[in-house]
Amino acid sequence: MRIILFISLQFILFSCFAKTILVSNEKWFLSANKTAQPGDTIILKNGSWENVSLILSCNGNSTNPIVVKAETQGRVIISGLSNLRIGGSYIIVDGLYFTNGYSGDLPVINFSMDKKTLANNCRVTNTVINDFNNPKRLEENYWIALYGKNNRIDHSTFLNKKNLGVLLAVILEDEKSRNNFHSIDHNYFGKRLPLTSNTGEIIRVGVSQHCEFNSNTQIVENIFEQCDGETEIISIKSCHNVIKNNVFKECQGSVVLRHGNYNIVENNVFLGNDKEGTGGVRIINKGQWVVNNLFYKCRGEGFRSPISIMNGVPNSPAFRYVPVENAIICNNSFIDCSPFAFCDGSDTERSVIPINVQFRNNVIFNAKDNILYKAYDAISGFSFSGNVINNNLKQAFPEGFITNKMVLENKGNVFYPKPSNSKEYSLKKELLDSAKIRATTSLSSMPGASINNLLVLPNANDRTKTGAKWFTEYLEKVPSKQLTINCKTSNEIVKAIEKNGGEKLVINLTNSQYSFISPLKILGTVSFISSIKKSIKFSTESPSDCLAFLKAGSYLSLSGISLNLENVSSTYFLLTDTSGSSNHSKLSLLNCHFTNIQHGFFKASKSSVFDSIIVSKCTFSNTNGVLFSLNEESDKKGYYNVEHLLITGNIITNHVGQLLTILRSGNDESTMGPSLLFANNKISITKATENNAPLISLTGVQKSIIENNTFSNCHQLNVLIEYKDFVRASHHFQNNILIKTGSIESNKFVVAKDNHFQ
Repeated sequence: MRIILFISLQFILFSCFAKTILVSNEKWFLSANKTAQPGDTIILKNGSWENVSLILSCNGNSTNPIVVKAETQGRVIISGLSNLRIGGSYIIVDGLYFTNGYSGDLPVINFSMDKKTLANNCRVTNTVINDFNNPKRLEENYWIALYGKNNRIDHSTFLNKKNLGVLLAVILEDEKSRNNFHSIDHNYFGKRLPLTSNTGEIIRVGVSQHCEFNSNTQIVENIFEQCDGETEIISIKSCHNVIKNNVFKECQGSVVLRHGNYNIVENNVFLGNDKEGTGGVRIINKGQWVVNNLFYKCRGEGFRSPISIMNGVPNSPAFRYVPVENAIICNNSFIDCSPFAFCDGSDTERSVIPINVQFRNNVIFNAKDNILYKAYDAISGFSFSGNVINNNLKQAFPEGFITNKMVLENKGNVFYPKPSNSKEYSLKKELLDSAKIRATTSLSSMPGASINNLLVLPNANDRTKTGAKWFTEYLEKVPSKQLTINCKTSNEIVKAIEKNGGEKLVINLTNSQYSFISPLKILGTVSFISSIKKSIKFSTESPSDCLAFLKAGSYLSLSGISLNLENVSSTYFLLTDTSGSSNHSKLSLLNCHFTNIQHGFFKASKSSVFDSIIVSKCTFSNTNGVLFSLNEESDKKGYYNVEHLLITGNIITNHVGQLLTILRSGNDESTMGPSLLFANNKISITKATENNAPLISLTGVQKSIIENNTFSNCHQLNVLIEYKDFVRASHHFQNNILIKTGSIESNKFVVAKDNHFQ
């Protein structure tokens, strides 16, 4: 009784003496941190906090944490070169908004002051980081670095990380940060565009050097939506972690158990919704469990397959590919997903097949594909039992698959399959017993994921239960207004672009001649059209690198224009931003006619990046130089300039120089791009002159389709198309007509069929 009275009295005393401190600048904030005591509240005054380094080294306790919060949630806007460092204990940070800024090579939020002073039992909640990117795309940093133990990131929103680096990294450098039991829960991770390189993960737990240490990080009840940075959405590189009750919606990647052992992926919903590249779980190492998950229309292939189980390296060091052993894939449901990948990555190095893989009591409904899996090596180490499939699949299965008609139940706009009869399929007792220890949800003796245990399914499209409550759902900044300006002179064009306030600007060329003194700088969303039917002549008054310079983050469109460029002395008609910005661009050329190009047409500068380049129904005649040059990424790190390149329905005649050159060097396997569609084009009388280079050179392109084209009198004595690949790729060369052309230099990844050589 006396103990209870003492504790109660102590609580009352703390409450009476706890202070509320209002601070309005960095100096006052740092002063408040030095004097803060358990139970105190530090309030950041509403407004702009620009170029600040906020440090928290104070210490609360379990009953009286120190609270650091915005005066009004979301009204404390942290911008410029800014960051937050936490090196104390029992601190709660609440309601901050990081936007319109960057943090250099430091994390935006760091749960560490230095290697000796780490955060423990601290929490960041109701906080938003939105487009807080380093100016240069290849300048790497984390948004959040989790050190210490028992820290929590919850009910926060993270959007639009564009520069190199993991969004949230759990660090395991020493014992102070291992067995950490961090919780990453109820957060919304929003759109991350393809990074066009590695290190585009959303969450990474550990690194390869620390992969044999336990982390015990809990990643639960989060939503990941359109997280397309690279093949790994979550990269697990440590042991004993739990990924549970999350929704992965339309993400081009997978949860990857890359290193470490005994991790659990449980009760998650993977909503691919037929989006290309949407994956599930990739399994490497020992003792991994994938149980009671729902995979819905996940259409990834290879490493992005709904289930990808990889081959290992003999006597592998921990940081390479430790062979798969004792994996459990059990009680999952798959609806219209692409085939599984068994023994994926098999090659001369990754030659050890998985051992003791238990694939049991899963339900597979597929009305799209006629095979269930692709095996890249022997699957003698797999054990199958109690798996139920529908009648559509034509593949010959090993024992352990039962054909059964399915009943589809609508659960939250997701059609959930169940076998049409009530027969139970036995699950080995040892699995059920171990499930009580390892998986937090008991495995069912019925096949498929238990709908009652998929707690997140009703909330798969509900943003109210995840992310910062105060934050309005992010809307991509698409110009809402369209402004059309008639321009008779080049000076009018320049002024129209300079004065553009963010609208979609349409420039109507109403004259037949335009002379440019200096390169035209394209900024924002700009479209060029012409109301006159005759050809328009562009000219430059002096030589330069380009006639038009496309700033990063801009969208340029030319439509229905006929341009005569014989008096343009620039090296290229269009050159992209050379700053290496983290902002992505787009380019569209539709129904245009280009004649008399003297040097080159388009060049992507090093580190510039495009979501898409579309060239459709255009004519190029009497042209010189490289038409489309995307070959500056020579660092052998897997970088490239464009995610999707579409060249379709064009006519190219009397051209001297390469048509297209794309370079993605190195052996990185983490990206989907670049992707090329070159179709329905008519190319005649062309030749590449520089060292007899191939007319089309594709190096490291991950996916290409070259089909239904006619090549006539093109580069006859040399190479017409050259394919070079350093990692697995997919190329289709089909239904083309080749008349007096050069050779096709292909490799094992090229499928050539139905082509006609004359």
